[in-house]
Amino acid sequence: MNTMNTAINEMFIQDIVLYMQNLYNNPVNFITTVIDIAIVIFIITKLIKIAKGSRAWQLLKGIVLLIIVTAVSGFLQLKILNYILSSVMTWGVFALIVIFQPELRRALEQLGTNKFTKFFGIDKNIATKTKEDIYKIVIATMELAQTKTGALIVIERDIQIKDIISTGVEMNAEVSPQLLVNIFVPKTPLHDGAVVISNNKIAASACMLPLANDNDIARELGTRHRAAIGISKESDAIVVVVSEETGKISIAKDGTLIADIKEDALKKILIKNVITKRFGEENQNKLNRFEKIKMKLKNK
Repeated sequence: MNTMNTAINEMFIQDIVLYMQNLYNNPVNFITTVIDIAIVIFIITKLIKIAKGSRAWQLLKGIVLLIIVTAVSGFLQLKILNYILSSVMTWGVFALIVIFQPELRRALEQLGTNKFTKFFGIDKNIATKTKEDIYKIVIATMELAQTKTGALIVIERDIQIKDIISTGVEMNAEVSPQLLVNIFVPKTPLHDGAVVISNNKIAASACMLPLANDNDIARELGTRHRAAIGISKESDAIVVVVSEETGKISIAKDGTLIADIKEDALKKILIKNVITKRFGEENQNKLNRFEKIKMKLKNK
């Protein structure tokens, strides 16, 4: 057994030496090797990210531990333990295929589908997704206004507000009207404070915002409106406010408050300030053309 391991190690070292000599003699191959390694690292990173939080993650940690123990036992010449662990690893591959057969089947079924493109980070156009998120925010805001549920929604733009996000409860959730409405339901753990939307995600809820001075706003406006003006002064964030007393909607922008906004105006202001200014007129025109095409197809 020891002789076999030694022979395998020598062959492995010879292969590495030959490979390095080949790279030295053919510099072009070095570029392809770097690309090869980068792709492998990228795929492994993505797989680890997907595995986290699933039953596969616990198994993956066990496999890593098994590989380390096997390597250590071989280095310390613990022959019996090394033989047993090597055998377990050999047959373990077949066991994994049987245990994770449903997961493997689903992964293969995703080849060529939209879900598989998301694996490589190829998602829909960011401007399109941002516009969809705005529509979801508007839907949630109108529902909150109808029930007179107080709300404070901060939309981060170019200036990051990580210090504000850190004061709340981290969520990192997809933007959805249902979730936004549910967060602000009175007497629930997350309703008191602001929701921050960052990078097309609900980054955190129950966030604390800096309050504007009493001299900056009318006295009849409450804490939510002062907080909205305060954060809009300290950053370029757009803030949507729903009054708990009246159900009226306001927007805080650049330290000023636009009060009593209706649905169409809310949508236009958010699109203009979040999409047009961020992605430019060209992208906005493309989006408008895309919307017109969709409407024509629906009418047919």
